[in-house]
Amino acid sequence: MSLSLPHDHGHNDIEEMLSALWKDEDFKILSELFAQLGDATRLRLFWILCHSEECVINISAIMNMSSPALSHHLKLLKSAGLIESRREGKEVYYKAADNEKARLLHHMIEQLAQLSCPDNCLFK
Repeated sequence: MSLSLPHDHGHNDIEEMLSALWKDEDFKILSELFAQLGDATRLRLFWILCHSEECVINISAIMNMSSPALSHHLKLLKSAGLIESRREGKEVYYKAADNEKARLLHHMIEQLAQLSCPDNCLFK
């Protein structure tokens, strides 16, 4: 199928560009990810978890947040695939997920915020 645009501006590569374009569902997933990251608390929490695996009580102290408020943010980050958890006895530990999405976000935060990673970074 050939696409005919209302105005011809001399660009002949519209078909090639459109063939590389993601499906609408892929953009929806990306939009939902960005919506999660539109919150400064979640960005800070994610960055911390890129450098340390911690239990909820310790994260609450680091973030100066109640456990219920923190749990809400952890749930959203986990559902977005950015963090993962493991249980050890009664404690649940969280850290950044070991996937490309989390690595890219980590580097993006560092570049945009001009942050330097401490030596214990999970993504070096």
